[in-house]
Amino acid sequence: MSDARILFGFHAVLSRLRQHAASVQEILIDRDRVDARMKDLLKMAELSGVRTMEVERSRLDGMAGMNGRHQGVIARVVDTPIPYKDIHDILESDLTEPPFFLILDGVEDPHNLGACLRVADAMGVHAVIAPKDRAVGLNATVRKVACGAAETVPFIAVTNLARTIRELKDAGVFVVGTTMDAPSNLLNTKLDGPIALVLGAEGDGMRRLTAENCDALVTIPMFGSVESLNVSVASGICLYEVRRQRSLQ
Repeated sequence: MSDARILFGFHAVLSRLRQHAASVQEILIDRDRVDARMKDLLKMAELSGVRTMEVERSRLDGMAGMNGRHQGVIARVVDTPIPYKDIHDILESDLTEPPFFLILDGVEDPHNLGACLRVADAMGVHAVIAPKDRAVGLNATVRKVACGAAETVPFIAVTNLARTIRELKDAGVFVVGTTMDAPSNLLNTKLDGPIALVLGAEGDGMRRLTAENCDALVTIPMFGSVESLNVSVASGICLYEVRRQRSLQ
């Protein structure tokens, strides 16, 4: 099983069983967990023809690592074929609405990336784009936090983010960056056509070159005392506004 990697947590494992059961090699479960949730997972694994194995919790702890909250379930999986390898695959596919992208510039926290993927799935984003360097990739923690969204939302890691933004613009996609000191307001900006929203890393925000390549910069209006938002929360607000405006057309 040298080509296998692990998924842990109920949401991530159940989503993989539903989406790509053939890619699940085996599921290891905590032998002491016998609640209804575990029984449901075992039933789905049986119906999918996936082998399960009861093991000591200490073994699962070692596999998931210090920060891995496995909830008593770990799956060994092999990667499934990626339907979209770059932005052109998506732009040239048979979309039923204008292209809708989320670009994350240098997000390093796997919990934030997982949460961003989850909200991207909920809002119907066609792909999440991020740089390969100085940013977290699709690791086991990201997949667990994403609650299955890492298996449904294309995640495209690019070598040169600024060049990718220019390619999107050349294809007619309106690229909107978010920053605290932007001159325009998210709620007063037209966002109903082909669009890519760009959000920056925790604390530092977008890099200068990324911001310079955006068509427009907007700020999220704040009505309370806090000055900034977590990137996944900000993503949810921005993506929902795009979806809201599209619903009015």
